Amino acid sequence: MILVALTGGIGAGKSAVSWRLAARGAVIVDADAIVRELQVPGAPLLTALAARFGEDIILADGSLDRAGLAAIAFKDDESVAALNDIMHPAVRAEIRRRIDAEAGTDRIIVLDTPLMTETVTRGLVFAAVIVVDTPIEIAVERLVAQRGMSAEDAMARISKQISREERVASADIVIDNGGDVADLDARVDELWARLQGLRDAGSSAVNY
Repeated sequence: MILVALTGGIGAGKSAVSWRLAARGAVIVDADAIVRELQVPGAPLLTALAARFGEDIILADGSLDRAGLAAIAFKDDESVAALNDIMHPAVRAEIRRRIDAEAGTDRIIVLDTPLMTETVTRGLVFAAVIVVDTPIEIAVERLVAQRGMSAEDAMARISKQISREERVASADIVIDNGGDVADLDARVDELWARLQGLRDAGSSAVNY
């Protein structure tokens, strides 16, 4: 198997690339989905969060009040550190478990993550880091049209992330998603062929 990382800013279309890779045979390890799965009602992680931040973060149906947790956990550095101490090891362990399950296969494993942080990358070796890149004005248009955000909210969220330039500089492969669906399909076809080539050649890996 080979492991690659897939990342991109909000509105760039990372998810569109991810599901297209899945349709071509990639195994997707979705970091955001793992976080949500670890926080389902009754999960040990949810119990640990309630023990630290109070039972009020659990709604009547047993699910996590995400806004309520955020209001408490992000109020000071100590609370943020406590949240990270609970969340990060569990998320990292589940990511590693899913990747290790493919050991010995010839699969292409894609770690789909919005941020290339130590939380998800510690101890992992990537054959390539793929960045989905889109001009900011197009990302804003998509967030307004597809997620119902205002343009101001979309810009505010983009501004809180690392810059487009920083993200592209970290990439081994950049997917330009500034065009239409046909353009993206063609670029993903090219990407898939390249990843198969890396796998078949026993690619050199990048440590993070």
